[in-house]
Amino acid sequence: MDSQPNLDRFASRRSTAYGTRGVVATSQPLAAEAGIETLREGGNAFDAAVATAATLNVVEPMSTGLGGDAFALYRTADGEVGAMRACGGAPEAATRNRMREAVAEQHGGDPTAVEMPERGPLAVTVPGAPRGWEATVSEFGRLSLADVLEDAIHHATEGFPVSEVIASAWALCEPELRNDAAREQYLVDGERAPEVGERMRLPKFGETLETLAAEGADPFYEGDIAAEIVETVQSAGGLLERSDLEAFEVEFPDPVSTTYNGTEVYELPPNNQGLIALEALNIAESLGVPETEDHLERTHLLAESMKLAFTDGHHYITDPDYEEVPPLQSKRWAEERAEAVGEDAIESPDVGVLDSPAEDADTVLLTVADGEGNVVSFINSLFMGFGSGLVAGDTGLTLQNRGASFALSDSHPNRIEPGKRPFHTLIPGLAQFGEDDWAAFGVMGGYMQPQGHVQVLSNLLDREMPLQAALDEPRWRYREDGTLAVEARFDGNVQSKLVRRGHDVRVDVPLQFGGAQIARWNDGVLSGATEPRKDGTVDVY
Repeated sequence: MDSQPNLDRFASRRSTAYGTRGVVATSQPLAAEAGIETLREGGNAFDAAVATAATLNVVEPMSTGLGGDAFALYRTADGEVGAMRACGGAPEAATRNRMREAVAEQHGGDPTAVEMPERGPLAVTVPGAPRGWEATVSEFGRLSLADVLEDAIHHATEGFPVSEVIASAWALCEPELRNDAAREQYLVDGERAPEVGERMRLPKFGETLETLAAEGADPFYEGDIAAEIVETVQSAGGLLERSDLEAFEVEFPDPVSTTYNGTEVYELPPNNQGLIALEALNIAESLGVPETEDHLERTHLLAESMKLAFTDGHHYITDPDYEEVPPLQSKRWAEERAEAVGEDAIESPDVGVLDSPAEDADTVLLTVADGEGNVVSFINSLFMGFGSGLVAGDTGLTLQNRGASFALSDSHPNRIEPGKRPFHTLIPGLAQFGEDDWAAFGVMGGYMQPQGHVQVLSNLLDREMPLQAALDEPRWRYREDGTLAVEARFDGNVQSKLVRRGHDVRVDVPLQFGGAQIARWNDGVLSGATEPRKDGTVDVY
């Protein structure tokens, strides 16, 4: 096994990758290869997206899984632009009073003044990924679900060597594995996280993938796996019931969009935070960022745009079936908000979803394009590392903790209610650069996601950078505590000048600045780029 790597180094160089029949970009090489292999075997970009997501569930299990939610934005070969949302809600039993009582009982404190727990059974919401994978393949793919799961099943059953960044994240998440099943199935000998290069097997999860391949998603919502999920949650003190799983359905909402510097940018509507990225782009355009060549001025204006968009989005965005969300993506709204931006930094705006740990959550993103013109941005997540920390019986299925994003306040728009979906950080991205020029993109990492979208798009559109260079560029990140974090590689002169403008600048480690991926189809020419801060690659053919 390798010695502990230096995860802060940036000594190598990557080029944008090009092909004509397929491109897959994601955070782990085996997962990218699974997607390309699916394309070689006759699948399209949608089949490859699920194959890649399933393999990521095996090789990067703290970040993603069948026990979480899944989302996609896509452009089909015949020109349809759409979205897939496989996002579960709170249990029907989760009234605020019942949840307050349960939290106080399990965690102590006054039932009238408690916050949602970050981990454990009360944070579990209905998993959407099994139905999401199934729907993506059946609605848009060419192959069977069994076909696209072959690589994931192989890696789970036969084992895979753990890569550098993933090994580090696995070790950090080790204390969050909360039940015996989690520790037995995701730690070596039930005691420790795997080391870099160590071969890890997940045989019980491999059996669960085989069930999905043979029977589809029904067992996860109506059959034996559903029974194990509910028994695990209820025995630990949670509120999830069989009826919650049985009622789940995948949605295909209309994307929301705006234009920025001549490009149409698509995002997911609420309950996802896509409106934050769109509002920030609109404010930035209103402030003249596309014409700004000065690095200091661009960074200042983009950061201020993000602050204002976060303030609005974190207050208003929630499940629109329960609360009306204003048109944060409108140009007029942005023009009014832009009036608040001046030469000096806005002082500590109200940023952050009430009582939510969403700022530093992490997940996986994959992007795929095929030679026919299908372009897919696909996200699959458990929210925080290993989600709730609970694994359902012998299934290897880790349950997400998205319920931690709910508020127990009676007045907050994101307050918990039976069946309600929480504020969701996950936002795949889609961009139309020209009539026959489309890109699937995204940047993972909690509140870094819309900030990453804005920075990558500005690099591509304002600075006309190649795909890989746009992802390699040093990033900044506005934090919930009011600081402006930058990478150590960020221009030191600009850092000093940002301080003079009132920004509270601090240096943070590379892994705090997200995981970006991009796959592009430009009139038959494919290209892709991958995040240098992660383990992944771009595979093309």
